[in-house]
Amino acid sequence: MVQVDAELDQLEDGALLVLYANGDQGAARVLTARLLPRVLSHAVRVLGDRSEAEDVAQEAMLRLWRAAPGWQGDGAAKPGTWLYRVTANLIVDRLRRSGRAVGLDAVDEPADDRESAEAMLMRRGRMAALDAALAQLPERQRQAVVLRHIEGISNPEIAAVLDISVEAVESLTARGKRALAAALAGQKEALGYGDG
Repeated sequence: MVQVDAELDQLEDGALLVLYANGDQGAARVLTARLLPRVLSHAVRVLGDRSEAEDVAQEAMLRLWRAAPGWQGDGAAKPGTWLYRVTANLIVDRLRRSGRAVGLDAVDEPADDRESAEAMLMRRGRMAALDAALAQLPERQRQAVVLRHIEGISNPEIAAVLDISVEAVESLTARGKRALAAALAGQKEALGYGDG
């Protein structure tokens, strides 16, 4: 099974989804291992609640599996892009239903055994400051900034996820970066970036 999964790991997401639709459980394992951590991370960052994020990520993956039989691998959206879009929509639904402000400062960062306690505290302080600043952004800006600068997704893929133009993505991320820079400007020294 490990060798089969290693061979499957070489395939693109669309090919794996088609294999899953044809009954290949190994393809599902590989695709889940590849995509689930990314959408879960995105959901945690935007929602600020790991439990809610896990629910969103699980629902998004279920929708991907349900879509698999009709998946068109030739020129259709990439499964990862499609999954981010579903995740983004589920997040928006959760935020609208709850009517609450999103507090991302409660997100714990994973511990890194290789760094010192001081470095870990500094990193956590930086992440808490970033999460707090992200929480102040309007919903669409926050999603665009997280997808682009934290998740590393390309502007065209973000446009597909958020169902907007590439120019709108560029505008959202530029405005979001300016707002983050302004929100964090007075904290440079406290965050270990030199003079404030």
